[in-house]
Amino acid sequence: MSSRCIRSWLLACTAVSAVCVASVEANAGAFAIREQSVYGQGASFAGIAAGGALSSMFWNPSTITQFAGKNIEFGGAAIFPHAEHSYSSSFLATAIPPLYAKGVDNSGAAALVPSSYSSFQLSERLWVGMSTSAPFGLSVQFPRTWAGAGYAQDSSIVTYNFSPTVAYKVADWLSLGAGLQAQYMKVSYGTLTVPATMNTADISGRGWGWGFTAGATITPLPGTTIGIGYRSAIDQKIDGSLESSTALPATTTGPVNLTLNLPDSVTVGLRQRLSDRWTGLAGFEWTNWSRIGTTRLMSPNGAATLGGTAIVFPFNYSDGYFYSLGAEYMYDPALIFRAGIAFEKSPITDNVRTPRLPDNDRMWYSVGATYKPAQLRGLTFDAAYSFIDVKSTPIDISAASGNPWLNGTGTYTGSVKSQIHILSLALRYQWGVEQAVAVKKITK
Repeated sequence: MSSRCIRSWLLACTAVSAVCVASVEANAGAFAIREQSVYGQGASFAGIAAGGALSSMFWNPSTITQFAGKNIEFGGAAIFPHAEHSYSSSFLATAIPPLYAKGVDNSGAAALVPSSYSSFQLSERLWVGMSTSAPFGLSVQFPRTWAGAGYAQDSSIVTYNFSPTVAYKVADWLSLGAGLQAQYMKVSYGTLTVPATMNTADISGRGWGWGFTAGATITPLPGTTIGIGYRSAIDQKIDGSLESSTALPATTTGPVNLTLNLPDSVTVGLRQRLSDRWTGLAGFEWTNWSRIGTTRLMSPNGAATLGGTAIVFPFNYSDGYFYSLGAEYMYDPALIFRAGIAFEKSPITDNVRTPRLPDNDRMWYSVGATYKPAQLRGLTFDAAYSFIDVKSTPIDISAASGNPWLNGTGTYTGSVKSQIHILSLALRYQWGVEQAVAVKKITK
């Protein structure tokens, strides 16, 4: 296959991916988005690092060696979050009634998270691929005036991640893979500055960050596949501006910048064939959210200020953990069902939580299916549904709690009730199934 043909194939898939991902504004805990594979979502992502669908390359790039010939996958997840805020104590509600004496029915914004993947087998041992995804995102909406207005106004984070990948089948039981991450981020962050007159300040910006992916797939026994994948940390450089709705003394308006230290992650997956029809699935993921620390907003002349106070974002998250179990049942060669359950340990703890990101520990409950129509050789459809039950979430921003987000708008104490519904669909296609390059067994 000529290099020009390969280059044209990957560029075409990337162009389609870019059009799809350009509309992403997603809402996810700690602003990470897990919904990168419809196939994986159907089992709460149990075993996804061990393969099963082309989209598993998001977690483990070596899994593309499981797919002979030329392949593409396009998926989309519709996320419907609901976060209801109520309060028990609020300085703004007491000081400026009735303007700020109310909660919020729902701060979550519905979102569409598309993704796409492609792979091209060059020889019996060598593959190249491309993935386009949105691994981080946030979109929340709040009224200008409510009891916690000093700690949450409208905000959004959008990312576009492009990852060219190469994988090599070392032996029949071992594949290795690696890829580059080129990630574009766009942010918008609103904050209340003068509650009495409802004045606000807005920070917006965009920038690029760079990283890599790596992984291995091992088949130690027939019917057993183990995958391990790594996504590197990315230091996202954001350049933008700070604007204020009214003139404030000692406020830095105009050009600003910041560096957001995004986490690296390790994912382990297991696929175990139990019988001719049943396959067991298990997964574990660690995400290094503790590296995000505290981010400072800077101007060309030093630290940016708002009313004479330096602007800092004291995220101070802990590491995140995700544990999942699932199973697949092959009803017949054309129809496969799957289901899974997962527990996600939130990186956002009680002492650093704000209404803007009311994340907490959560349970995932998922079902999914795969259909391969016999009359359309090479075409596969995936569908999945997940319900995420988020633990009731306390918020305490006060001097007594030591929450580092405490600012001049005073104390806020409340709680959030959250749940999320996710519906997803995907299409996969393999060209020339009968003519695909055979993946031969490699012996010593």
